[in-house]
Amino acid sequence: MKLSIIIPVYNEELTLLEILKKINAIKLNKEIIIVNDGSNDNTKKILKTLSKKFYKKIIHHKKNYGKGAAIISGRKHISGDIVIIQDADLEYDPKDYKKLINPIIKKEYKVAYGSRVLKKSRYHNSKNFISLTRIFFNHFLTILSNIINNQNLTDAHTCYKVFLTDVFLKLELKEKGFAFCPEVNSRISRLNLQIKEISINYIGRT
Repeated sequence: MKLSIIIPVYNEELTLLEILKKINAIKLNKEIIIVNDGSNDNTKKILKTLSKKFYKKIIHHKKNYGKGAAIISGRKHISGDIVIIQDADLEYDPKDYKKLINPIIKKEYKVAYGSRVLKKSRYHNSKNFISLTRIFFNHFLTILSNIINNQNLTDAHTCYKVFLTDVFLKLELKEKGFAFCPEVNSRISRLNLQIKEISINYIGRT
């Protein structure tokens, strides 16, 4: 099976090359679609000099529209069987790809999320979450999302969301900003699909 990786990028000149190298090192049949969402640092210059081994397609937005808009642009170019969303800031580890896509490959689930807190103390990596306030609000918003969508997630706003492509293309995505996450949770709920949560190695910000 082929994995399509959509990478929304906004002002990630310090981490972009490193995350692409980490993804490239993963031995999977994959394609990488990078969406430069109006970066005003050196991101665009870096992308112009990038080796083709690091990407299938690069899309440039003329201005910053938001993460959701970048994902909507990227999904027009996917050709894989499974889709994963990857941030470019090194908070998440591509080494987790194989276990994230495994339940989809086995046809046990059609959607999988990487959870930063599953099987861990929610506050065990408080430095990586930047602040205790961020952890609290992540927990609060997850509880709210679960109530609204009748789900039982531990980390509703994780970046690592993985979909069978057929399901991903059925999601009528409209949100342009970070409301992408609650929108996806809601639309999956409407499709009556179960989400498999998998514990991931959340690196966090340094």
